[in-house]
Order: sequence, then structure tokens, then C-alpha cells
Amino acid sequence: MDSVIQKATRIIIKVGSSLVTNDGRGLDHAAIARWAAQISGLRALGKEVVLVSSGAIAEGMLRLGFEQRPTDIHELQACAAVGQMGLAQIYESSFRAHQLGTAQVLLTHADLADRERYLNARSTLTTLLRLGVVPIINENDTVVTDEIKFGDNDTLGALVANLIEADALVILTDQHGLFSADPRKDPNAYLITQGVAGDPALEAMAGGAGSSLGRGGMLTKILAAKRAAKSGAHTIIAWGRDSDVLSRLAQGEAIGTQLLAQTGQLTARKQWMADHLHTAGAVVLDAGAVQKLRQEGKSLLPIGVTGVNGEFGRGAVITCVDAVGVPVARGLSNYTSGEARRIMRKPSTEIESILGYMEGHELIHRDNMVLL
Repeated sequence: MDSVIQKATRIIIKVGSSLVTNDGRGLDHAAIARWAAQISGLRALGKEVVLVSSGAIAEGMLRLGFEQRPTDIHELQACAAVGQMGLAQIYESSFRAHQLGTAQVLLTHADLADRERYLNARSTLTTLLRLGVVPIINENDTVVTDEIKFGDNDTLGALVANLIEADALVILTDQHGLFSADPRKDPNAYLITQGVAGDPALEAMAGGAGSSLGRGGMLTKILAAKRAAKSGAHTIIAWGRDSDVLSRLAQGEAIGTQLLAQTGQLTARKQWMADHLHTAGAVVLDAGAVQKLRQEGKSLLPIGVTGVNGEFGRGAVITCVDAVGVPVARGLSNYTSGEARRIMRKPSTEIESILGYMEGHELIHRDNMVLL
């Protein structure tokens, strides 16, 4: 089994808080210098690299004297603002030692939920890569609120992989990879060296929380791999303190857990819809509509809708859920939430008589829909 990084040309590398801050003791300058040297080697091989780095809040906590992660949102935002200064500074100096430029890119979910801002972010990142710069990406914790958070940088890494159609996502963590069970509790636990991204069995193995510094655990990494796979990106989860881990992966060495994408790349517009973590509203489908979407690839007709949640306008991205609330698909609605409530459970032939006009026979056309 060879590492997928050997053949990958565009790679997203995500490093967690515990690695960047040496388990909360302050920014680990030596570790960051080692990653910069290895990424310089990847660049010399012709590979484009984007770095998604946690650590701003943890570094800010240290600088501001917090012994525990604050729960107050404004204190967290203050920690992020202070810590981001140190984080950007050390990355800039570490990469400059290898004649590589860096760029700080702070994102929120709103940047990727809005189509124009999504395209702008994509263009900026691809331009930076073309110019030979290493983008350093973090969530914009100084302005973000819980309602629009990515939740963790594993998810952010996957979304960036989808955004710029990366070949692979490398998640460097303080664990050696995914184990069959918690190795701290089960002496028979073994490392999963390779699997298929999106396999439900992996999620069952990955339970448990992350460190006290970060938001993610192994489950968020498995879910990130599942999300990245939708754009055809493979994922590797590896121990960030392993000697020359990135260089060895690029040479083809199998390290950690490798999760392979089985699906082809989604079109750019469908990927944008799939990457909405929060949508304007939702429609509840009956069993027949769920079957037509999942098994027959049909459009969603109003007659298959049993409920409409939230308020949304025409053209908004909405979620389709089954009777128990499990997401089935996302898509662009042809009608507003108010109109959808008036025409749900009705045949398409009655839409014009009910509304006075007809935007389309479908509530969501299959060309504007992505299955989840």
C-alpha cells in the first residue's frame, strides 16, 4: 500500500492545536520549523500545499493568562485575535527561511455559503498557489459565532479540499491514526491502516472527544474524510510528531490511516451546495419522495413534501430531510418557503392555479440538487 501523497499534486495539510502549541505550552517553534522544511520539500517536488492551522485560540489563552479554555464567546474571540498574531508571525518566519512566502487567509462558513464569496475565496487560493505562496488558513474566530462556525478545523480542511479540488487531505494529529478501539482502554486495539472514506464502520470506531485545547476528536476527522471524498480527495490521518512524516508520505511510505475516496468529483456548483453546513431552511419528504431522490435520481416535486421548516427565498440552498430528520439532499429551491407551504402535497399541475404562476414543475430540479 503506497501513500496517495506520492502522486498527489495539490494537498491540504491540517495541523491541530495540541501539535502547534505543544499541548498548550505555547507555540512550538521547533515543530513548526520542521513542518515548514518538509512543506518546502513538497514544493520542490512540484506539489501545491495549503496549510490549515489551529492554535490561535490556544496561543491567545497563553498570552492572556487563561488557564482553561474560556466559555464566553467574546473572550474566545479575544484569544483568537491575540493568538493569530503570533501564529502568523511564526509561520511567516519559518517558511521565509526556505524562501517561501505565506499568506494568511481567515474564513467563516458565511464565506463559503455565499456563492460569490465562495468563488472569490477559490480564486484567491488558486492564485496564491500559482504564485508559489503557501496559504495558511484558519477559521476567523475573531468574528464568528456558533451559528456560523465550521465547528473544528478538520471540517474546515475538508471544505478547503473541496473548494480548490485538492487531491488529498493530510490531518496531522496527536494520535497515530484511527484504531479499531480506544488503545488506552483496549489492549487488543489495532491501527486501521487503510479504509474507505464514508464507511459507517469507521465512524463507530472513532467515538470519543478530542483534547481540551481543540474542538475535534477522531470522529471529526473521519467525518472530514467523508466530506473531502465528495470532491475525490483522499485523506490521511497521521501522528504529527512522527519524524519527517510529510516527506515520507511524499515518498510513498504508508503512515497512519489512509482513507480512500471512492466517488468521482462533483461539479463545482453541486460541491458548493454540498458544503453548506447551515442552510436557510428544510423540507420534509415522504418515503416515496426519498426513494425517488436516492434510488431513481429524480427531481423533488411538491407532492412529495410533507413539511417546510424555516424561512427562505427563491434560489436559496435548502436541505431535504426524511420523516425522522435525516438529511437526504441539498438543493436550490424554485420557490420561497411561503410558496412551498402552499403547494406542498399538491400535484405540479395545480401550482399555477394556487400561486398564480409557475416557476417550474419541481420544488428542486435534479440538476440543482446534490444527494448527501
